[in-house]
Amino acid sequence: MITRIVQEPIDLGDLVRQVQRPECGAVGTFLGVVREPNLGHRTLTIDYHAFPEMAQKVMAEIAGEAAARWEIGEVAIVHRIGRLAVGEASVAIVVSAPHRQAALEATAYAIEELKKRVPIWKKETFKGGEVWIEGDSAAAPPSDPAGGARGKIRKGRSAG
Repeated sequence: MITRIVQEPIDLGDLVRQVQRPECGAVGTFLGVVREPNLGHRTLTIDYHAFPEMAQKVMAEIAGEAAARWEIGEVAIVHRIGRLAVGEASVAIVVSAPHRQAALEATAYAIEELKKRVPIWKKETFKGGEVWIEGDSAAAPPSDPAGGARGKIRKGRSAG
């Protein structure tokens, strides 16, 4: 099981190599990248923030749950933190399994659960402002003056 919070770019090919097993004929992957249009704005950057120890603990729980539910070989869950530009990878899920259905279902499960449960927050910067965007159940970082409301624009200096 591989679970990491990283600041460097995510190397999907390396993760695939790390999870491959001789007994596994399938590798399911998910790569989440920063997209430009979001909430009606043209995204410039996204800053990802996390409590790494807590995040990795929850990521390990999710990987363990996937292993308990599906016949899989190995799971990798990696999330990048820091400032990312449009097109850069923010998260990768890679699952090896003897058969494709288990690999794909476990991959989908892992990303959905990550979005719901892992304490990672993102602050989107666009021309004219910034906004904290929270996951399905994550709270905003305690220092966030916007209070973590989805789509709430934080007053302050605008980008670009």
